[in-house]
Amino acid sequence: MAFDLNKLLGLLEVERIDKYLFIGRSPSRPARVFGGQVLAQSLNAALRTVSEDRVAHSMHAYFLRPGNPLKQIVYEVDPIRDGRSFTTRRVVAKQEGIAIFNTSISFQVEEQGLSHQSNMPTVTPPEELESDHIYWARLAKEHPGQFDTPAAQPIERKTVDRPDHINPRPESPIQYVWFRARGELGDDRARHQTLLAYMSDHSLLGTTLRRHPYTSWNKNIQAASLDHAIWFHRPFRADEDILYEIESPSASGSRGFSRGTFYTRDGALIASTTQESLIRRVDP
Repeated sequence: MAFDLNKLLGLLEVERIDKYLFIGRSPSRPARVFGGQVLAQSLNAALRTVSEDRVAHSMHAYFLRPGNPLKQIVYEVDPIRDGRSFTTRRVVAKQEGIAIFNTSISFQVEEQGLSHQSNMPTVTPPEELESDHIYWARLAKEHPGQFDTPAAQPIERKTVDRPDHINPRPESPIQYVWFRARGELGDDRARHQTLLAYMSDHSLLGTTLRRHPYTSWNKNIQAASLDHAIWFHRPFRADEDILYEIESPSASGSRGFSRGTFYTRDGALIASTTQESLIRRVDP
């Protein structure tokens, strides 16, 4: 799987064509550009315009239009602020001159200070769980035409309490997913943050539907990410097991709200996320 991970990194680590201008490309699947890809590519572009002593600590983004995977994405970085302790970058992602995504990212010089965190939940460890790739491959074989055969996954995902995608029923709006990049990533902190941004868009939307008899595969639901935020709290490695705890405290007005927390295997809280999603009921 190292080749697949290198291929993913080749997509997420965007091509620089000018000091503040970058080009990103996409795989041909899925039909719309995955939101986590645009998050990661935008973060990667911004990271490469700040000095190495600056670490990304927060990212606030809006998904404006669906991205076309057959067309390149231009990332325009605005160096809006370079302070003594904090640096801010704005990034707009465009296709054919039209914005599809925008974000503000803040960076900080590393400092020592007060520290506390919530406790990691106790869940089934990843070695005792089936991977999402194996699960979806089996579902695609058992229900041809209803589910797509999954492509190779350079990011291994293992869901702790998987919803029933065949006959969904209302259940607790909490989800736990283990993530791990399937290969060695080295010690470049920017690379690990880029990969975590990519991971962070998985499962947030799906968790908003767990209170209801739907999944994101249901043809009665029009689903899309609307906005997204990430806060990076502590150093981590994306090529080691990371637990994503996600809950959805509210849904209303055809929008679902979810928030997530990432923990390392030994319990360090490394990042937090929030997202609002479109979850509109429609006629099939």
